[in-house]
Amino acid sequence: MVIRSVSLAAALFFGTALNAQNVTRLDAVAGVPEIDRTTQAQDVRFKNTSNDRMTVAVHLSGAGPYQFLVDTGADRSAISRTIATHLELAPAAKAELHSSTGVTTVSTARVPSVEFTRPAQKLIEAAVLESKNMGADGIVGADLLRSQRVQFDFENRTMTIVPSAIPDFKEEPGTIVIEARRKNGRLIMTDAQANGQSVTVVLDTGSEICVGNEALRRRLLGRNLVDGRQTVQLQSVTGETISGDYMFVRRLQIGGITLENLAVVFVDAHTFKQLKLDKTPSLLLGMNAFRAFKKVSIDFANRQFRVVVPEHSELETHLAMRGDGQL
Repeated sequence: MVIRSVSLAAALFFGTALNAQNVTRLDAVAGVPEIDRTTQAQDVRFKNTSNDRMTVAVHLSGAGPYQFLVDTGADRSAISRTIATHLELAPAAKAELHSSTGVTTVSTARVPSVEFTRPAQKLIEAAVLESKNMGADGIVGADLLRSQRVQFDFENRTMTIVPSAIPDFKEEPGTIVIEARRKNGRLIMTDAQANGQSVTVVLDTGSEICVGNEALRRRLLGRNLVDGRQTVQLQSVTGETISGDYMFVRRLQIGGITLENLAVVFVDAHTFKQLKLDKTPSLLLGMNAFRAFKKVSIDFANRQFRVVVPEHSELETHLAMRGDGQL
């Protein structure tokens, strides 16, 4: 099995065409370097040497802070086995954990309180996993985000979680709001097309790269789907792995947003089956897409996906020099 990594530090461009549609372009990298660490998606992270995943400080029953990933694609929060042992958390019943690779029975622990916003959230039963597989002290999943908003400020390299009742970031030029709906605790959007074909999009901050199912790949064959000629290995938070093909989708449109040359790993991850999307062309929208924007907020209570597109870019300048406003 060939295992490769991909560079996600591609140039990001934004332009406005005459129809006022917002386009954020992710240009494909010319070369793909050798992988030197395992990758993950969904529950799941895409790890490489340049990876700088954002985490949030979390206190558990007053102890901490611990660094947790925020995974809008995970239905259950998790803590590391080391922390559960150190805090002497009471064990709870075994539970089934759905990951990208399948269903696994895992131990859980009762956490009396979890604080990353005020007031602290009371008793939860968190999955107990190995820190090395999560890549952090724990995971904040959708079970803790039902009344919260996750905000990313990529310019200032910050991530915050705030109650949905608090006003969102200030309206500014380039702000686009897309309505979403909830499915099994996740936020999904159906007003989307990949290379002109309808696709269901699941917001997934736990994935460092977008993941498409086989139904989507079949739909896109012969429709500007570019083969990256690489195979990557996706590792779930339980340590199991599956292999997928690294490719590029020429154009992904979601509401008023267009992403171009978007890197996607195609694999029939169990996540699609869990959401009953395995037969429907579907995409887990990962962090490589979110990083194309200046800011992103994901509001679970109000079911909204809000982005602020970059104000200036090489593409915008290029269009201004041409003077015709065409892409």
